Amino acid sequence: MTSTVDPAAAPTAGPTATTGPTPATGPTPATGPTPATGPATTVAVGEGTAAAQPHTYLCATTVEEAVAAMAAGARPVAGGTDLVVGARHGKAPLPASLVGIHRLAELAGIGPLSTLGGGTEGLRLGALATHAEIAAHPAVRARWTGLADASAIVGSPATRANGTLGGNVMNASPAMDTGAPLLCHDALAVLHGPRQVRRVPLDELWTRPGGLSAAPDELLVAVELPEPVGGAGVTTGSAYVRLQYRRQMEIAVVGAAAVVTLAAGEVVRARIAITALAPTVRRTPTAEAALVGTDGGPAAVRAAARLAAEAARPISDVRGSATYRRAMAAVVARRALVTAITRAAGGDVPVPASDTTFGS
Repeated sequence: MTSTVDPAAAPTAGPTATTGPTPATGPTPATGPTPATGPATTVAVGEGTAAAQPHTYLCATTVEEAVAAMAAGARPVAGGTDLVVGARHGKAPLPASLVGIHRLAELAGIGPLSTLGGGTEGLRLGALATHAEIAAHPAVRARWTGLADASAIVGSPATRANGTLGGNVMNASPAMDTGAPLLCHDALAVLHGPRQVRRVPLDELWTRPGGLSAAPDELLVAVELPEPVGGAGVTTGSAYVRLQYRRQMEIAVVGAAAVVTLAAGEVVRARIAITALAPTVRRTPTAEAALVGTDGGPAAVRAAARLAAEAARPISDVRGSATYRRAMAAVVARRALVTAITRAAGGDVPVPASDTTFGS
């Protein structure tokens, strides 16, 4: 849920990053931020013995500096809402080398996506954009509403204030909330490496739980969203809904996102993606195809939701059995579709849709 990570070092459970690394035990590197122009700070972790493994921390001042540090084995860190907590709970030790990216202006902000012609078409989300910033942004709420639904329910208010979109994306968790709406909105990950900048569709970026196709020295700098389909008589609505046992500090048991475009009372385009139901967040093309050409009414929505559930490959864990998850997949997908269609038709469904549709 936080900053970008080194894909080669990411474990399956994918801890993320921190604006100031605080080891799980022993002395911390520094009480204040590392000076932007200073060298990497080396500290000993453990009980202060000579045999303790040294950890290093560098506060990058440029993207190139961060990428060079990653090429040397460092892991980028910004919000820290998973990495530090995971280390403190014994899920995984802190990486031996960290590079802070929280001061990089190129990774900050939410704004229009410029085109080659000089106009704007879409939205650029900097990798350091927090979930709170995304959920509150007027353009996101108006045109990419499903992403606002998801960002508004990530973790707790403190998590949303510090956790970044970049970390959420690069953690590659199959239960991430922002993943499904980003997929449905055809988002591209902008990866900055030592030799090139490339744009990668998210379904090509995520390869397995915690796994990425990005190289260890590629830094996620932004996520780009194309403008939703629209025009004369054509409207698009989106939604993200998750099954949640509580309203804060929750992980999706089941989640679904939908982006639906209407024209003359007919569904002309549909995107449906499922969360916590497969090794990666993924779209369900069969369900999408079943909805296109229909009136988007209850029967059509139920049929598409059933097909989305059939595409699920859930596991059993402490949050729910595979059987329960598969059954709830149809319920959650149906609610996401109904909300997206309602919004496309001009109806008002408040953000976050999970609270509205489940009444929690």
